[in-house]
Amino acid sequence: MTNANDVVIIGGGHNGLVCAAYLAKAGKKVTVLEAADQVGGAAATREFAPGFKASVAHLLYLLDKDISKQLDLEQHGLRIAKAGLNTIALAEDGNHITISAEGVDGGGLSSQDKAAYQEYRRFMSKFAGVIGGLHNKIPPRITYQRKDLIALGKTALNLRMMGREDMREFLRIAGINIYDILKENFDHPLLKGALSLDAVLGTNSGPRSNNSVFTALHRMSGNTGKAAGAVSIPAGGMGAVTEALAGAARKFGADIRTGSPVSEILMDGNAVAGVQLANGEQITAATVVSNADPKTTILELLGARHVEAEFAQKIGNIRAQGNAAKLHLALDGLPDFKGISQDQLGERLVIAPNVEYVERAFNHCKYGEYSSKPVAEITLPSIHDSSLVPPGKHVLSAIIQYAPRQLGMGWGAGKAAFLDSVMELLDSYAPGIREKVLTAELLTPEDIEHDFRMAGGHWHHGEMSLDQFLMLRPVPKSAQYKTPVDGLYFCGAGCHPGGGVMGSAGKNAASVVLAQ
Repeated sequence: MTNANDVVIIGGGHNGLVCAAYLAKAGKKVTVLEAADQVGGAAATREFAPGFKASVAHLLYLLDKDISKQLDLEQHGLRIAKAGLNTIALAEDGNHITISAEGVDGGGLSSQDKAAYQEYRRFMSKFAGVIGGLHNKIPPRITYQRKDLIALGKTALNLRMMGREDMREFLRIAGINIYDILKENFDHPLLKGALSLDAVLGTNSGPRSNNSVFTALHRMSGNTGKAAGAVSIPAGGMGAVTEALAGAARKFGADIRTGSPVSEILMDGNAVAGVQLANGEQITAATVVSNADPKTTILELLGARHVEAEFAQKIGNIRAQGNAAKLHLALDGLPDFKGISQDQLGERLVIAPNVEYVERAFNHCKYGEYSSKPVAEITLPSIHDSSLVPPGKHVLSAIIQYAPRQLGMGWGAGKAAFLDSVMELLDSYAPGIREKVLTAELLTPEDIEHDFRMAGGHWHHGEMSLDQFLMLRPVPKSAQYKTPVDGLYFCGAGCHPGGGVMGSAGKNAASVVLAQ
């Protein structure tokens, strides 16, 4: 039994580190326990082949600017290798289009589509700003208490302040599917395909699925101080973000222990008493904050017997089935994408030829199959950051959808075949890429679940949808970060405001703990 702490935090992912930094800054004695040998979770930069580095999270687009400033992340080493990447929607014939915050060009786009894109950016950015305005707020409860009614009233007022027409449009589209919105606004297939990809990345849904507009808005909702949805590549990979967060937490006095997997949350009557590690060591604390996903926290680490059956059932029913795989390629040289210049290779490349293609790719998952023609988000971060690779080499990092966690044939049988399909897809856009591959690593949702301890292999710890949002995330009785168990709190992506390397969940959880 170790000395008592004020707070023990389970998991050294970005939200756990943010929470630790704010608690330690407030004078709490904090210990962070990370199971892996380095902090960061899925946002850790790790070597997947000799000399080649990458992370599962590969783009930065949600990190809250106030958190970055308050924790002085630049002072702790955070640098951006490339900011404001354009998105290039790849066409198999090389007639691509380029999408940015300022506009869209190429590929025979009509003037009507170009003008429609400007309007699309306007209203989507405005709507995303409303969601972003909720990121650093504690979700109100649906009660008759004055403070909760005031919070709900402020949210309603923010909607009304958008203006009558925009408010009506927001209420019309927020819960529906992106397919209909894109069909209403655009003609060009490649443009619709690329925009639909942003609505489904990391989700268990397709363009025709309800809530896909909402997930597109979530992706654009970061309070970053940059254009809505702007993506960046940190120098040193995404692990540089979490290492900077760890540096901030340590500066304020937090103790961070890696290689320390927690096996059990300890109880004393109806309250937490600390945690037990896999090696049997017990660490006492009156407050335990879990950065693990809600299912792992309640059903495995705590045990369902310590909560009411209804609460345990609701936690078990959280929709959190991963549907995206992560591909890392160690390359002997730069790939030759058809129609892409050397300058464009460093941008964000997407394979989503049209919105119907994306929907067909999703259809396989309904039947426990991986997509034979998947969609992809691709980066070559080594173009901007040579520290990730040996001299003269490169790394390709890609999110590949669709790859369901519950594959009918099992990933033991299906992984090699799916990788072959992915390489065939890449070769159709970058002929000869197979010959440049020195090592390929494909992480399926099953791998992500096992290696990074995420139930279902879902990197958001639960689908981002209106029924799992704000005061409903992860479930109503723990929407304000506190669980029904005295002293036990959530701080991860499974609670408000959700997934993405943002930090707001960790900061909000810290404020709730400090208010107790």
